[in-house]
Amino acid sequence: MCGIYCCISARGHCELDPEDARILGRRGPDALTTHKTTITTDTHVRYLTFTASVLALRGAQVQVQPIVDQPSGSILCWNGEAWNFDGQPVPDNDTHFISTILFEACKHSSDVEGDVLKVLSKISGPYAFVFYDAKSLKLYFGRDALGRRSLTVDDRCDNDANLTIASVVGKSIGTTAQEIKTAQVYLLDLKQPQLALTALRYETFSPRINKAVPIQPISLSDTPSTQAVSNLVDKLTTSLQLRVQGIPTYTAINDSEDPAKVAILFSGGLDCTLIARLCHELLPKDQPIDLLNVAFENPRVVNARSSSKIASRCASDVDTYEACPDRLTGRSSFAELVKVCSERQWRFVAINIPYEDFLEHRSNIIQLMYPHNTEMDLSITAALYFAARGQGSVATPGDDTFYKPYTTTARVLLSGLGADELFGGYARHAAAFTRAGYEGLNDELEIDFMRIGTRNLGRDDRVISHWGKETRYPFLDEKFVEFALSLPAWEKCGFRTGNPVPKHFEIAPAARAIEDLHPEKMLLRCAMWHLGMKGAAAEKKRAIQFGARTAKMIGGKTKGTDIVSVD
Repeated sequence: MCGIYCCISARGHCELDPEDARILGRRGPDALTTHKTTITTDTHVRYLTFTASVLALRGAQVQVQPIVDQPSGSILCWNGEAWNFDGQPVPDNDTHFISTILFEACKHSSDVEGDVLKVLSKISGPYAFVFYDAKSLKLYFGRDALGRRSLTVDDRCDNDANLTIASVVGKSIGTTAQEIKTAQVYLLDLKQPQLALTALRYETFSPRINKAVPIQPISLSDTPSTQAVSNLVDKLTTSLQLRVQGIPTYTAINDSEDPAKVAILFSGGLDCTLIARLCHELLPKDQPIDLLNVAFENPRVVNARSSSKIASRCASDVDTYEACPDRLTGRSSFAELVKVCSERQWRFVAINIPYEDFLEHRSNIIQLMYPHNTEMDLSITAALYFAARGQGSVATPGDDTFYKPYTTTARVLLSGLGADELFGGYARHAAAFTRAGYEGLNDELEIDFMRIGTRNLGRDDRVISHWGKETRYPFLDEKFVEFALSLPAWEKCGFRTGNPVPKHFEIAPAARAIEDLHPEKMLLRCAMWHLGMKGAAAEKKRAIQFGARTAKMIGGKTKGTDIVSVD
């Protein structure tokens, strides 16, 4: 994980605002470096300023950025993980690997634009980048086709204003900045006297969703096929293997007793618990795994409980945090993990956030999530922000009644994001099926997947990375996405013609058989069932803002689409 800042100016080299430099440095605490260069043509002068921070997670040494190719003067700022290149694993440090290929591709090329696109299109993994080719005086920037890393641009392109590109929006980039789109690479030809952005399409695109409709839907089996379940486990395990194995050990965690390299954003729900269960098969048994579970003190919920006649009689016995839905689910799934995977040290990190703490950090969260700016954005990112900080308490081994302060040492955080979009986990998917059958469900799944990069990923990256952590998304690996999209809807979900679809607020009884599981994300539920986690397999989907109780923290009349107040 790294932070990127690039400024192109006609007036002189840009000086990064000290507060912005601090925020950029928090994304990459291992190095923060600036490189400046000047372009002089017959008609104009351009001043280029590149700053990059580095969170080192690949290779034996920290690869300081920006990377400058001394013979040519070309420059790369890279924020990402290239897991594979042209179908082959990327060895050692991926930043060095990608920079070498880009620099070499441009040295003798007669089609620089085409060759840069070819290189980028062969990368499998999340990334954002800024690349300056000194030979052609062209600057490229963008993020991967799924949008798993943040990159914003202020594209007021004229000779009297700076053009700025950055991982996080701050004072140095301005309030007109926007997240860049995910399906294209942007090009600036710096030989031209006027700056103008050109969009180039990636050579490869994500595969299309399978929109098949069953010929005889009434005769479908109640559950996905055994082969689909087996393939899911195999492909998700392969995705996880890339993301959890080979993480270096750093001096910063050597002083910690039993340091964790991997932590999971853990609500106790289906997606994150499946990730945890498969991680157990991949990591050494003596390596602990931290489960980060966040719960908030929401005044609206507390007041509602205290005003209830029934609740008031036992209010003193109710812990605000332990009563949060995600805390209840989290502890339940944690207990099942401990039982099924007893050889592992699982650390349930209870992260309790008082209302005062939320207010103290609120303005910082709002700045980090920008240009996203709604109440729903705030309620989601507040939970991610404090969960990623990883500061809470854990039970003392052998004594579940005594808790001690604990902050995770893990720099890699795993998230289950993408499972709902790929496997039909939202209430609107059930509604679409009820309204228009498999055709409606397919259309809704396609919409959700296509907008995940602009709706979630860039925003979440800006917030989580503030703590010097990198989020990895096993469900959004390119090969796994290709597999998930190729499946027909009835192999992913348990929605069946002729069977009533439960409403999102209806609570089904505990599943006694696999056929009784909730229909949404049925394929994942079947996988969990066969992995011995029958309790977690039956967990209902719950949005993070309701599970952690971050929804409507200030005032109960706000809507999710309302713009947040910055006061």
